Amino acid sequence: MSCFKKGVVVLFGFSAFGQSNLQEHEIHSYVQAQTEEIFDSLVAIRRDFHVYPEVSEQEKRTSEKITEYLTALGLEVKTGIGGYGVVGILKGERPGKSIAWRADIDAMPSNIPDVVAFESKNEGVRHICGHDVHTAIGLGIANVLSGQKDSLKGNVYFVFQPSEENYKGAKAMIDDGLFQKISADEIYGLHISPFPVGSIATKAGNIYAHTNRVEVVYQKSGNEDSLINYTKKLISGLQNVPADSEFWNPANLGDPEIGIENPNTVFKDFLAVKENFEIDQTNDQLVIKAYLHSDDKKPLDTFLTVLRKTLTDSEYSENLISADYSYEKAVVVNDKDLTEKTVNSIKEIYGEKSVIPLYGVVTADRGDDFAYFQKEIPGVYFFLGGANYETGMIPMPHSPDFAVDEESIKVGVNYFSSMIIERLKAE
Repeated sequence: MSCFKKGVVVLFGFSAFGQSNLQEHEIHSYVQAQTEEIFDSLVAIRRDFHVYPEVSEQEKRTSEKITEYLTALGLEVKTGIGGYGVVGILKGERPGKSIAWRADIDAMPSNIPDVVAFESKNEGVRHICGHDVHTAIGLGIANVLSGQKDSLKGNVYFVFQPSEENYKGAKAMIDDGLFQKISADEIYGLHISPFPVGSIATKAGNIYAHTNRVEVVYQKSGNEDSLINYTKKLISGLQNVPADSEFWNPANLGDPEIGIENPNTVFKDFLAVKENFEIDQTNDQLVIKAYLHSDDKKPLDTFLTVLRKTLTDSEYSENLISADYSYEKAVVVNDKDLTEKTVNSIKEIYGEKSVIPLYGVVTADRGDDFAYFQKEIPGVYFFLGGANYETGMIPMPHSPDFAVDEESIKVGVNYFSSMIIERLKAE
């Protein structure tokens, strides 16, 4: 029997002992008991995905396995949405609101050997961003909540999204009619992180930096070297992050003294310029591009205003054709009201220390196209702790020695099954 069917057998075996229609005060105890029952099978599923990873737009096997699992649970399943996207639909027995849970499913190109025994068998591809864990958690939540179908108000949509790594999958699913196929009021998702296992972290508003690309276009007149040097110096000079700041080291994001969980973090109130400038030249035009990061949109608006005025007043004004943003990355923005409500419900069930409040944002070119879903409906995105510093397991996304404490799967299924149940009960 495959690991994808084994977990479903556990579900029905457990539910047979009169566990449906639980009283309200019992339901979260059920969640934890059921999660414990299926935990080993979820680990096996995660490892299967890890052994057979698939990059963006090629998640054929992954989507087939997800479909197999959801179908065995008795869910209505829609496939082929935005490529290899899969949606499982759990309909409660009573009317109520509808909640969507998103899990991204793709892996990354990587030729670096795996650091775990269950290493990738697909050459040049690895799960070094934790989407195998995300997928296992999504399936686990579907399993647990399916066992409480008779007690649930409303519907739960399990959205398994392809192509997150190339930032295309969420938009592709939306463009393919996702929100016509399902009618969700709220959406939630997570990403594994180097926070300690047993914890989650989030905050209202954006938790990744805004990223814009500024593009300055000049008419060439034989002074290209001067234009390049002047423009690079001008753009760099408008940032407020010193060259020797601890901000530039991504490893400091989790530092307890200056990282994003500390009120005095260096990862807030910043406007930073990525030092790699892009220079393009045609026969008659010079184009200089730079990427900017900020924890807020206002500094980016101010930057562009100041840049344009300075260029217009400079000795190179006659060369200037335009200065504008040519790209703005969609950024995750957590709904304030839903963030407060979900954090409070998780704390009430699993304790005050279960949630780490955040004060800064994640930068270093990171992001998640979950942002596109949040443009359609309100939602909250969480960081799930997956680190065990005693064993050296640190899930820093995209790092070559990426490793996850698999207890985080249990934590994710527990916390977010309970959270969804509470959201379904809310008016």
